[in-house]
Amino acid sequence: MDDFNLIKAVIQHVIDGIIIIDQSGQIIFANPAAHELFGYQPGGLCGLNVDCLMPAHLRISHKRSISRYNETGQANMINKGREITALKEDQTSFPARLSVSEVQFRGQTVYAGVIHDLTLEKNIEEQQREYTSELEAIVDKRTSFLTNIVQTLEQAKEEVSASLLKEKEVNKMKTRFVSIASHEFRTPLSSIQLSASLIEKYYDRLNKEKIFRHLLKIKGAVADLTNILNDFLSIERIESGKVKIDFKSFNLCPLVDDIVSEMTLLAKSSQCIVFDHSSHAIYVKLDANLIRHCLVNLISNAIKYSGENSLITIHAQSDKDQCIIKVKDNGIGIPEDDCTQIFQPFFRAANTADVEGSGLGLNIVKRYVELMQGTIGFESEMGRGTIFEMRFPVEYNRSY
Repeated sequence: MDDFNLIKAVIQHVIDGIIIIDQSGQIIFANPAAHELFGYQPGGLCGLNVDCLMPAHLRISHKRSISRYNETGQANMINKGREITALKEDQTSFPARLSVSEVQFRGQTVYAGVIHDLTLEKNIEEQQREYTSELEAIVDKRTSFLTNIVQTLEQAKEEVSASLLKEKEVNKMKTRFVSIASHEFRTPLSSIQLSASLIEKYYDRLNKEKIFRHLLKIKGAVADLTNILNDFLSIERIESGKVKIDFKSFNLCPLVDDIVSEMTLLAKSSQCIVFDHSSHAIYVKLDANLIRHCLVNLISNAIKYSGENSLITIHAQSDKDQCIIKVKDNGIGIPEDDCTQIFQPFFRAANTADVEGSGLGLNIVKRYVELMQGTIGFESEMGRGTIFEMRFPVEYNRSY
């Protein structure tokens, strides 16, 4: 195959449109991709003036550009790529990238243009802008909501401290709250701000995979903020008496099985969560939603404060008088000096500085247990693990 036929074959099969015009602007050649791109029948573009492929308001400036180049050799579009608005035969327009080159052919000057349809790219960019805008709106809303919650908590804390706590205890609690809240809020907000800024600044240079990676980081950070806010809302609902207890008889075993399955997905590498129960069915009369919240919190702590290749055990048993539920781990344990304060709001043990947490989880668990007329206690040994035990009086139960 000679060079001419090879070039012709390539042009005929290239996916971008190629159009060649003479010095007057008349189309003397267009490849199949160009006909398809502009909606013309095969061969329909040849003989037409290239003006027909652009909106009316651009035609005059285009003619002037060609005339000026023919007369002076000064060009503002030759050997340059630029974005244009192109016009199809049915008069619908679409965004495109045009690159024009001057070609000497058989002693004549012609111009070859390569047209690439940008419709898909523009649609993706618009979707990305809309999604980023939506995420920014969510972040703004969450931040505003967070500010209101913090203000509410500060007010509630001041009112409680005036009647129930000594000034020294109040100051300690405030210090803990400010320290924990500033750290727990700053981390996800910084992640959101960084990812959103990178998308905004480099969206035209980032590939789709990297953009979605940043979006996943934003979603993950928003989820973290939501969890923190849910803890604050739980405290507020308990304090205001809005938590309504829904005592119902149910089998405890399927509920714990579901929770274990869910938490196993969040466990560290090779951590094992086991449900050990005295019978196949333990029927109790409690609030299933509150029991779920208590177990999820206790198991989450066991996961966080235990290393890889560790065992976490949930044990449940019931008799005619009471139901006992235990969560046991072999993690870092609780320092003896901190044991008396472990259920206090915003309190975190001295050996948990490297692990994220708000210091509210155990306080919420204790309150929920007490709302169900139960008690919670624990045994712990530094470096050897902790056992949390919840006991509930049972008005109605049976085990099999």
